[in-house]
Amino acid sequence: MADLESIKKAIEDVRPSLQADGGDIELISVSEEGKVTVRLKGACGSCPMAVMTLKQGVEAYLKKVVPEVTEVVQG
Repeated sequence: MADLESIKKAIEDVRPSLQADGGDIELISVSEEGKVTVRLKGACGSCPMAVMTLKQGVEAYLKKVVPEVTEVVQG
């Protein structure tokens, strides 16, 4: 299972970028298989680019810094 503290830190690392655009991110859960569920909030919650932000931004970064992460999904 992916280390929860490492995931929390990685999310804190990406949070300022989302907040700069009027959004935010909240960690919902981490599965045994490394699937991370998050909630994009604020401007990010309704942005048409949210899926791209989630996959190419958040997921790519989390996989880089926490190799056990297999996927990041919106919850």
